Amino acid sequence: MTIHDVECCDTYQVHEELVKAVNEKMPEEEELYDLAELFKVFGDSTRIRILYVLFEAELCVCDIAQTLGMTQSAISHQLRILKQSKLVKSRREGKQVFYSLADDHVRTIIDQGREHIEE
Repeated sequence: MTIHDVECCDTYQVHEELVKAVNEKMPEEEELYDLAELFKVFGDSTRIRILYVLFEAELCVCDIAQTLGMTQSAISHQLRILKQSKLVKSRREGKQVFYSLADDHVRTIIDQGREHIEE
């Protein structure tokens, strides 16, 4: 798709009342930036795979690495990003640290994304 594939108006006319109404509803730039940063986290298939694993159970890094056929180091790196974005949380039990989804919003975001691509 190129810029020429997008249909445009034949004349230039700004609908001031609509523009004003939309601008009043727009979130602040900082909130939009934070939202874009959150969606960037979902832009990595390894992180998506980790989230799917955590849909099923609370697991330690060793378990996640075994499940996905990856190194513990690679999993730890991705979990750090997921934790910083508040998508996963951790819990220490003795010498082990278990990871789980931070809340139900994570599952909802993924489910909504799947519904969208399956349309």
